[in-house]
Amino acid sequence: MSKAPPKKKEPSLSKASLSDRQTAAASLLASSLESFGAAWGCKFPIWPEWNDEEVNKEKWDSSKGADEGKTNKSPNAPFFEEPEGKISLPPSLNVHSWKRPTEFIVNKSPVIVESQMTFDLISANDHLICNELMRWIISDICTVSTLCNKTSTVQDGWKPWDHIYSLCRAEKGHMPLYNSYGKYLVRLYWMGSWRKITVDDCMPFDEENNLLLPASTCQTELWPMLLAKALIKVANTNELSEVCGEMGEFTFIHTLTGWIPEFRPVNSGDLGKIWDFLQDTIPIFTLPEESLPEIEPVTPVSGKGSSLKDDKSRLPEQENSTSEVVVCASCYPFQPQNNSSGFGLMANSAEVLRQYSLSLLYSHITLVTRTRSCQLEAPPQPAPVPQWKLIRPPKEIVVTAEPREPPLSKPEQFIEVASPFLSYRFKSSVGSIPELEAKQGAQSSYAPLLVPIAEREETDCQQGLEPDASEHTTNSLNSNDVKKVIAEDRKKDGGDISSDRHKTATKEPVTEETPVKPILEKTWMDLDDFATCFQTLLVFHNSQIYPHNSHSSNFKCTVLSRTATGTGLSSHTLTTGSLHVTSAVASPECPEVRGTSYLCVDSVEPSEILISFSVLLIWGETTEEKKEMSAACGSAALTAQPHSWKSVQSQLPVFTIKTTSSKAAMLNLPAGRHVLSFHTKAALGYHVHLCSRTPFVFGDEETVMPQLTKESTRFTEQASSILRALSRVVTSFSDEHDHSTTRKALEEAHCPRNINTTLEKLEHLKVFNSAVYHMLCGALDRELTAEEQFAVLALTADPSLLACGCEEDSPALDAESNLPENWKDGEPSDHEPSDQEVNADATLQAGFKGHSVQEILNAAKPGTEENLSASKILFDMWPQVESDADKHAVFLLRYIIDHHFERKAQLFPCQQDEWTNTTFVDYSVSLQDTANSWVLIFREVFLVPEEMLLAAKVYSPIPNCLLHVINNDTGEKLDMVLNKLAIHVFQPNKLGYTFVAEAVTPESPPVGAEWRMRLISSREPLPKLTREAPLNTFSVKEFCDYYIPNDDNLICRYSVQVTTDVQGTIQFQTSMQDVLIRLSILDQGKEVASNTGKGHVVIPIYFFLANKDEKNQEKSGCTSQEKGVKVEDAPQQKPGKSDLSPNQHQPPTEIMDQKYMVQAEVLYKSWELDESRLAFVQTLRDLEKKERRANELEEMKSSSTPETPSRKSDTQKNNRKGAKAKGKAAATAKAEARPETVLDLTKPHWTLRVVTDESEAESIEAEKDTERMDQITSIKKAWETVEPGRCAKALQSRLQFLNPVQPQEDAAESTKLAAPKCDADTSLSNEKLTDTSSTCPIMDYTPFIRCQKEFPVLLDTQMEEIQMRERLESIQTYRLVRDNVLEHQKQQELNRKELMRRQPGIYENMQADLWQRCKRFLEACEALSSHPGPGEKKEREEKPALEEDQKAV
Repeated sequence: MSKAPPKKKEPSLSKASLSDRQTAAASLLASSLESFGAAWGCKFPIWPEWNDEEVNKEKWDSSKGADEGKTNKSPNAPFFEEPEGKISLPPSLNVHSWKRPTEFIVNKSPVIVESQMTFDLISANDHLICNELMRWIISDICTVSTLCNKTSTVQDGWKPWDHIYSLCRAEKGHMPLYNSYGKYLVRLYWMGSWRKITVDDCMPFDEENNLLLPASTCQTELWPMLLAKALIKVANTNELSEVCGEMGEFTFIHTLTGWIPEFRPVNSGDLGKIWDFLQDTIPIFTLPEESLPEIEPVTPVSGKGSSLKDDKSRLPEQENSTSEVVVCASCYPFQPQNNSSGFGLMANSAEVLRQYSLSLLYSHITLVTRTRSCQLEAPPQPAPVPQWKLIRPPKEIVVTAEPREPPLSKPEQFIEVASPFLSYRFKSSVGSIPELEAKQGAQSSYAPLLVPIAEREETDCQQGLEPDASEHTTNSLNSNDVKKVIAEDRKKDGGDISSDRHKTATKEPVTEETPVKPILEKTWMDLDDFATCFQTLLVFHNSQIYPHNSHSSNFKCTVLSRTATGTGLSSHTLTTGSLHVTSAVASPECPEVRGTSYLCVDSVEPSEILISFSVLLIWGETTEEKKEMSAACGSAALTAQPHSWKSVQSQLPVFTIKTTSSKAAMLNLPAGRHVLSFHTKAALGYHVHLCSRTPFVFGDEETVMPQLTKESTRFTEQASSILRALSRVVTSFSDEHDHSTTRKALEEAHCPRNINTTLEKLEHLKVFNSAVYHMLCGALDRELTAEEQFAVLALTADPSLLACGCEEDSPALDAESNLPENWKDGEPSDHEPSDQEVNADATLQAGFKGHSVQEILNAAKPGTEENLSASKILFDMWPQVESDADKHAVFLLRYIIDHHFERKAQLFPCQQDEWTNTTFVDYSVSLQDTANSWVLIFREVFLVPEEMLLAAKVYSPIPNCLLHVINNDTGEKLDMVLNKLAIHVFQPNKLGYTFVAEAVTPESPPVGAEWRMRLISSREPLPKLTREAPLNTFSVKEFCDYYIPNDDNLICRYSVQVTTDVQGTIQFQTSMQDVLIRLSILDQGKEVASNTGKGHVVIPIYFFLANKDEKNQEKSGCTSQEKGVKVEDAPQQKPGKSDLSPNQHQPPTEIMDQKYMVQAEVLYKSWELDESRLAFVQTLRDLEKKERRANELEEMKSSSTPETPSRKSDTQKNNRKGAKAKGKAAATAKAEARPETVLDLTKPHWTLRVVTDESEAESIEAEKDTERMDQITSIKKAWETVEPGRCAKALQSRLQFLNPVQPQEDAAESTKLAAPKCDADTSLSNEKLTDTSSTCPIMDYTPFIRCQKEFPVLLDTQMEEIQMRERLESIQTYRLVRDNVLEHQKQQELNRKELMRRQPGIYENMQADLWQRCKRFLEACEALSSHPGPGEKKEREEKPALEEDQKAV
């Protein structure tokens, strides 16, 4: 191995005490940590994005900067230590000590890079290969170096140490130098951008003094350890997975290159798809004798060369072309804690991997380089056959009579994989193991060559035990033969890869012109075995190749630095294509970071979008806290689903990514326009990266929604094709040769494919002709003249267009000048036409119509005079159409779709994109600074011109904001779903719809905040506002008071009087949020509007109409035009109407005046008060009584004055109105002006608000309803006027009833009251009356006591014990009876079960008894039948005698 000298000699380290330096470094670290924690609440913010200027200004020691390029030579300079602390290594690597380079590198000076020609990370790291993390680091570095090193010189290509910066400037081709201070910067890709990661040179060692980080064979080189430390830092942000081992979904290739990793599962059922994908992605192997080179895929990919060491097949230079796709494969490591179902798959995978000199224990990423569908060698040519043998070839003799079946041959499907660990453990023990290429030599079947491997060799990671010597001897000959064949095969296809890694280390030093690259050994693998060995395909995409890119990120502010939190996250800068970057910062109070983005794709071709999702789940904590955090947060997720702002129905997800690190997937969308919503969540932050060759828009609503106001691309393309075909017809209108061809092309362009019958085609042609006529009218922006109409009729060749499009302006009807004189300006006569006149008129019309049709048809034929005239007119008209071709083409197609006879039919494929069409308009108002807890934000009336589907969306800085919509014609409120306005089909009406927005503000809104409402529909026109701009200032009349319960459950009742028609909003709320209340508006005692709520209720809108006499007073001397009311305000001026009144069917009356009452009542007695509040309410009642009595005494006192009763009543009423209108808490003794008091908010109280426009504030008045009290007072005054002293007599009777114990004193006092002569006597008597009424009289409560005995008994403790004992005895008795009943039922149940159990035996006994009886009966019958009778006996006796007689004869 060659050793290149370093460019600059580094000064040696001072020999100062190491403990002193560490102490100083620890103090610096503590101060930095303290500043970080005090400022942001997080010890370490995430790594900042890479910036060359900041790196150039970096200080590499305690005093010098990068521009000076010198280290501090002071002997007391401390070592640099990482602010995050020591890196966390896997549990299998036990760290015993940490050492600086000068402590473990002796006799030489440490350098960052010693050999720029090559590096070997395998030989010197045998003790680390067993660890999965270290193995992946080594494998990924070798893979990236192999993929990116495409030139023959050292200056070009990728080098691992290019990521390290120390004592150098950030520029191309830099060389990091050794820093005695120990500070280094590493540039790695993480969370969507290149990051600056700071590391030190303190290295971990175990007890055996082995370095626990990868190192090269050059003992003085530090770049492998520094790069590994930074990579481990990034890997520690990945959540550990029990299924996927230490790495999970994290890949170092993504960190080193920024390529996006797409994970594709490998399933045995999808081998066909996998093979097709690999065929289209990576190079294809071809036989060497073929003249054509190896087949390259359509898309340039990495690793296209046939060999990783062949200079002729190197990849193109990085500056000229960049790789787009790199395919790798990985398998899950062996995990003992997995479930039992996975052991079988792992066993099969391990067995097949062992056949290909790989091991499941050494799981790592394997590079997929080529595919092969042929043999490695061409089959030998058959020997030439002499011609004479071909004249009469002999027939093949079939030995057996059965037919032969040709053998089934397996297709040649092989994949070439490359790995630095191919047969790694065997090389150190038995030398070179033969490759497996020879097994596919000339045979079509696959028979792998197996090499015996001891089981202990694969399971022992620390010691390389040699296999059995006998096995090695047995297979040595075959191994040499196979090795020779493999070498020849590789030489043919340019893949001469050395199989002995140690030979590379012993080579002579090479020059710069012939550098040696890291070795990746290759082997061919069958497709079925490939699916068995590997579970995942990792497809790395280079995002720089894609012309369209978009980034979006969101982090918690607790993990961001001051710069990122203040200014947002910076973005990438790409030189090709478009780039859209969005970033956000989440609140630290949120349990996890959530975000919603939208994607709009509009293309006439199917599109593929690569979506990368990177997440941050754990950060800046200890190992134990990381485990707890990972267990709590779980994996992050990204979900995509179709979205429409005009529908509340949630669609099923079409795309989902769940990951713990970084993962990508390909989203395939068909042609058309698609809108998707992306919902993301992560514990601390996430980054989304989209890239595609198809244009797309990705962002928030403000970015995506304007793209949907235009027609879709398919719609525009379809419309443009129709217009182009129509333009060709106009161009060749007078050409006899091309006219028929262009007519046919036009018909194919505008006629839908699903129209087949002739009648449907004729109907569609009429609609198309009408669309052409209206398009030309719109293009000229005027009505067509007679000649232009005739030319259009000739163009469409449709005379029926006269009746539908231009009948009123047709030349046939424009003949007023030829009418007789007596027909012009004549008075209509009463003459009725006769039958002959009618027939003559019909004949003339038919003839004229036939003549017009004939002229139109003649003009449609090329070559006629009419045709030439019409063609000239069309040529003059058509430039107006082509001046804005896209607009008129869209109008033409839209007219066809809207006016087609089958409107719901799917005429064109572009109609599938109609659901994405969106148009919207925003209305915003600024929020006013108010101290009220409730505020009215928006209230406007909108007119709906036609039926439309409308959605209203509110953007409010106040979270508790509700939007109400009321139909002014019916007074109905539109439905709401989850406190949001449901999407509704609005029907056109006369008075329009009122949109009212209210909000509950626990605190004042932000200064300068704006509330915005967006109306969304499919197309224009949208609802129109009745005024030029919405208002944001309102007049609020507020009334507050304490709650006093009563028998009618009324909380308050207020009278509303208006002088003009006023539009108002009524709001009512209580101090207790659980109170069910009903707010209603009464007109002449009838309820016209009402609403119920819980602690808060609103009547959004009501039109208070003024009385007719008040209107006349306002209108006197003024006309209707002088009032300053515009036409748009007509809904507010309709007399006798209110939009919330349920009695709309009643016509307005002119006799009855409007008399409005607003009242609030408690429902279901839901406002319950505790004892302390009831005591407070009782105090309020006493104050009210005192006030009432004081008013009565005042009236009695003022009755002796000469003031008329009417004047007194008016004065008292005015005083009461002035006192109550301000919402006072408690009344004083007099109803005159009094100081304003503040309510005690801890007591039960309520608030009523009446909100109107600020311009109508003086036209409405509201006061507390005292009609009943005024009526009683007036009755009392009338009685007192008729009968003076009546009030005193009534008071005397009341006192006599309440205090019968002191009749004489009361009589004397009543006598004094009956004849008051002076004010002094009256005041004394009043004091006495007040004192008497305040005493509590003794009353007999016996009639109100429920008695069950002859005399009442006091319920004391003894009685309660007796009652409790009786109650317990009755309960115990009931329990005993119940237990007995249950026991009896249980015994009956047992008896039934026992009977059921015995039934089979009883049945068997009955059957046996019956069988015995039948048997005895049968035996008796048989015995009876066998016993002979008397006749039989006689016959038997006579029979022998007859036989003897016969014999004798």
